[in-house]
Amino acid sequence: MKNPKVIFHAISYLQYPIILVAIYYYVIFIISFKSGVIWSELNNCLVFIGISLSISTLQDTSKTQNKLSKKVWESPKKGKLVLIIMASMAAIFLIIGVIGYIYINENTLKEISFGLIVLAIGLIGVLKSAIEMFENHRKDKN
Repeated sequence: MKNPKVIFHAISYLQYPIILVAIYYYVIFIISFKSGVIWSELNNCLVFIGISLSISTLQDTSKTQNKLSKKVWESPKKGKLVLIIMASMAAIFLIIGVIGYIYINENTLKEISFGLIVLAIGLIGVLKSAIEMFENHRKDKN
């Protein structure tokens, strides 16, 4: 049997076709502005982005994907700043999503709130992977 890590790393590449699905729903959402906004398409987009982000966390955190990420994760200051930004985004999306889902009665906004919650969950997974990347690559600790 193959090493489970290798299998999970291969599965992480499914993030790309899933993000294409999210882009498809976003394009439909944008096109809908001409004839009447279809908010459920924005919700679909948010859900698929969240799923894509969740799957992307299966990648190998011992390797960087490109030169930019290498510069960020090797630098203690840049890495901490990016982690703070990511944590803030996840918290904001989660708080807005949960508040909207609990307190808003209109179905359309409730759907968007659900999409924000899924997106926040995906971002939390990415944050966990980013923390591992930061630990694996920072120059002041290695």
